[in-house]
Amino acid sequence: MASTSDDNQKVELFALDAQQFDAIIAGWGFPKFRAQQVRDWVYSRFVTDPERMSNLSKLDREKLRELVDFGAGAIVAHQKSEDGTQKLLIEWPGGAQAETVMIPDEDRRTACVSSQVGCPVGCKFCASGLEGLKGNLTAGQIVEQVMKLNAVMSNENRVTTPDSLRDTHYSLRVNSIVFMGMGEPLSNYANVMQAIRVLHDPKGLNISARKITISTVGVPVRMKQLADEELPLNLAISLHAPTEGLRRELIPWAEHFSIDEILNAARYYFTKTGREITFEYILLSGVNDRPEHARQLVQLCKSIRANVNLLRYNEVETLPYLRPKSDSVMQFQEILRRGGVNAHVRKSRGRDIAAACGQLRRRENDQRDNAALVQLGT
Repeated sequence: MASTSDDNQKVELFALDAQQFDAIIAGWGFPKFRAQQVRDWVYSRFVTDPERMSNLSKLDREKLRELVDFGAGAIVAHQKSEDGTQKLLIEWPGGAQAETVMIPDEDRRTACVSSQVGCPVGCKFCASGLEGLKGNLTAGQIVEQVMKLNAVMSNENRVTTPDSLRDTHYSLRVNSIVFMGMGEPLSNYANVMQAIRVLHDPKGLNISARKITISTVGVPVRMKQLADEELPLNLAISLHAPTEGLRRELIPWAEHFSIDEILNAARYYFTKTGREITFEYILLSGVNDRPEHARQLVQLCKSIRANVNLLRYNEVETLPYLRPKSDSVMQFQEILRRGGVNAHVRKSRGRDIAAACGQLRRRENDQRDNAALVQLGT
């Protein structure tokens, strides 16, 4: 079924894989090759204005402008960290907002994308869910986050690189995806999966499924459904606590599914896909980073084949949680490793721009609210 944007009923290009767009283009009476020409402009050159698609006739360009939504979102805030991390806040007509982050690491450009506006999970330490869930993002809006990051990098490449050395194929592009931004991806399952098909499509962005990670707090029925998609996606589980009691204290959503249920679904995922599970564990000073917590996590990990990513907490204004000391983090990791657990401490990126998900959106909205109050008071 063709995907359309709500405000103008145009076809959302970023919500369509190649086969779907080919069928739509043929239905409009365009020549068969026109769809690939459009994709070349959009996905290879990051050109989303039909007027600039110079190998198309003027009539065809006008028709595309009339019928196709090439991304209606606007970048309303853009931050760049000293370490190269970039963060965008994108807003669509109607007011929906989402954050997306580009994290560079040697030749890897990872996009951390959002799947929802806000978040239903309500983790006590996270800015994303402070205002609850406002809605789901469409498949097109999810893909558009990646396209906006690509466009930003492409423009910087043009500005900073001499013509004689410039990479005409724009190699500075996203080549890895993590669904670790705002929202719970598995509670917006249909749109997330359609977005993944578009991102993975060889005629589109052509991002390997092995370089796409879905991070979930744990929705067992969806985890099993994901296993049956026959895509070698990476699955990460936001664990953050080794016991039921502490996990439910930190993650209200955890009352819906026990750790055992989540682990059973994770084992099913590994059996079906052969992809090892990753546990994401944010260390909160004095809360879940004590030696006894590490030992409890060792026992949990003995029941499943998994890796553990340890993340130092990025503080959020108004929340009481603190970033742990380096000594505590190293001790926690050492206990895991002595217990036979493959544990890594992930580098913190973009701390100078508050890159933890939800913070830029919250700050931008607070500034708008304050400006509105000032306006009312004048």
